[in-house]
Amino acid sequence: MNDHDHDEQLVELLEGMLDNSRAGGADSLEQLVVQHPHLERELRELWATVQITEDFASFDGLFDKPAGSSSEALPSGIASNFEPRDYGDYELIEELGRGGMGVVYKARQKDLDRIVALKMILRGDLASTADLARFRAEAEAAAQLHHPHIVPVYEVGEIEGRPFFSMKLIEGTTLSRKLLDGPLPSHTAAAMLAPICRAIADAHRRGVLHRDLKPSNILIDEQGLTYVTDFGLAKRVKPDSQDSIVVGLQSLTQSGAILGTPSYMAPEQAAGNRGDVSSASDIYSLGAILYAMVTGRPPFQAESAVDTVLMVLEQDAVPPRMLNPKVDPDLEMIALKCLQKPQDLRYLTADALAEDLEAYLANEPISARSTHLSQIITRAFRETHHAAVLENWGLLWMWHSLVVFLLCLITNLMQWQGVSSRFPYAVLWTVGVGTWAMIFWELRRRSGPITFVERQIAHFWAGSSFSSMLLFGLEALLNLPVLTLSPVLPLIAGNVFLAKAGILSGKFYIQALSLYATSFIMAIVSRLDVPDFGLTLLGCVLAASFFAPGLKYYRQLQKTTDEK
Repeated sequence: MNDHDHDEQLVELLEGMLDNSRAGGADSLEQLVVQHPHLERELRELWATVQITEDFASFDGLFDKPAGSSSEALPSGIASNFEPRDYGDYELIEELGRGGMGVVYKARQKDLDRIVALKMILRGDLASTADLARFRAEAEAAAQLHHPHIVPVYEVGEIEGRPFFSMKLIEGTTLSRKLLDGPLPSHTAAAMLAPICRAIADAHRRGVLHRDLKPSNILIDEQGLTYVTDFGLAKRVKPDSQDSIVVGLQSLTQSGAILGTPSYMAPEQAAGNRGDVSSASDIYSLGAILYAMVTGRPPFQAESAVDTVLMVLEQDAVPPRMLNPKVDPDLEMIALKCLQKPQDLRYLTADALAEDLEAYLANEPISARSTHLSQIITRAFRETHHAAVLENWGLLWMWHSLVVFLLCLITNLMQWQGVSSRFPYAVLWTVGVGTWAMIFWELRRRSGPITFVERQIAHFWAGSSFSSMLLFGLEALLNLPVLTLSPVLPLIAGNVFLAKAGILSGKFYIQALSLYATSFIMAIVSRLDVPDFGLTLLGCVLAASFFAPGLKYYRQLQKTTDEK
């Protein structure tokens, strides 16, 4: 069998399993593995990927039909030939929606004669342990919540080997469907989201994180009231001393896995940092929902989930008013405060977010505006998630500080001795910097794979070193005495730290400014009738600029290693 036939067979088999699953049948994976043992590994891997993709499918069609609509109005992919049938104490009336793990029916609870939404696991006895655990977690998390704007759970149980739970049926639509008609007016958006924030705040107080807040999980009834639903990724947690929610239980999924919908998930969630997911992550998602309500699109959206995740991690959201000039400036400020990358720059609680929305609706001052300037200043000096790579550089930077200090000191001593030829200086710096660069990168390679960000920093370093060497040539072309252009050296080094500040940590702005100042001091000293100590000063500033962060990240690495 050639590669083309092999791929076609895989596609055909997977499509068959997927069609069977969507139709409500049991997975035929094990049967296929027996029939095609040579494809077992690929079938299992690809089927797992397919199911993850299916799990991203929202229940956008859920509750989107007006009351009394027929099954012919069901969304695409939902069976239209559904026939009512009994399921324990429930009469299943029609299928409302399904995803990769669960299916939801409109049902009548016979003993109480009431209409409910009944959700059950899709694959029944063949469901994986993880599927069952996640489904039960959703049911248990939702069942313990009692808030007017959280869809209440009535019953949790198991029939015919399938776990299920029933909940209140909300007749109406979803926020995602409503946004298909375009963005909402600012006051309307704030009024609809404020009660949702109060509901999420109540969930947090009860130790539940939602972790998958998005427009399709916000229901709107026929009176325009909003409700939170779908706690499929909810996590029970414990409150800490600061009334912030932190993860307290072992995750149902593999550490490092990404759970949620990329366009609405917080950066720490998108990065797979399970231990960093907190109540602030839900607040970020609420801000992303508000952003979508007033602009008609999420803050980050690309052609693929991977590209969207990269945007969430790397980019800042475009201010809503650039997409919709009608957005109120105060509401824009509220949304952007929620969407801050650092968690502590967002609202501390969902209640605080709700209070700002309510203040906006009442034409009162909002807290987001009063903290905007401090947020800008604080954020400028924050570490990015790329700064983690510096743990591999800590010890090397400490050695680097010694190398650059010695080079500058030796150069200054040669200058004091009256060495006027360019050749010794050029040899010293070319051999010294070149040799140390090779040693540096060989030691770095031995500690683990070099990341893309590290390669970027390496290019900045290489460029600055090459530029420094070229100064000797420029002096010769301009017929200037040797080391006349030495005050330019800290300017070159300062630009490297400026780049590091943007990529790694805003604290490197301090090093950049220190080096810029050193350049002027060196220029002034060179014109005074005193021994020219400018290069020694440069060596001290450079050594401090590398040694201080090097020591910090070396200690950070040691602490991380000890904890493991």
